[in-house]
Amino acid sequence: MTSNKLQTDMTEVSERQLPTLSALESESGLLQIDIDGDYSRLSNAINGKTVALGVIGQVASLGSHGKRVDSDGANFVLGFVDAMEPKDAAEVLLLTQMATTHQATMMMARRLNHVSNLRQQDAAERALNKLARSYSAQMDTLKRYRSKGQQTVRVERVTVENGGQAIVGAVESGGAGM
Repeated sequence: MTSNKLQTDMTEVSERQLPTLSALESESGLLQIDIDGDYSRLSNAINGKTVALGVIGQVASLGSHGKRVDSDGANFVLGFVDAMEPKDAAEVLLLTQMATTHQATMMMARRLNHVSNLRQQDAAERALNKLARSYSAQMDTLKRYRSKGQQTVRVERVTVENGGQAIVGAVESGGAGM
């Protein structure tokens, strides 16, 4: 992708204010979350204030390390979920898991690139492998969920012998007596 194409794509995206959050942990340990932007894709999919607030709270605390909150990481998750245009609450939850699995996968890849001994390498490699397989399984689940279990069978080559017949098009089986 050329830089001009990327700039054009980013300009189109910026016309809609993406959902973002900023989180701050108070001295008493409470997490204060401020949200901004267009949350319509998420709120339309979730249809429930309790679930929406729960997801936003979970996303906000994903990057927490002690008292440190990772707003960039949380906004990555929100951006991913928003970009995937979830249709319902189940998709919001699955997409949130996918984004966090991706973040963990990238973190383990970074650790694998900076190991100092064989033991660390083995541990990072195992974790990276499990996370990558989990993400792949999540993609599969999303694909099956969105297709509602419908499968399409496509025949690439049909041979009809002399005297035989073939039907081209959609075929529906009839009931008894048909």
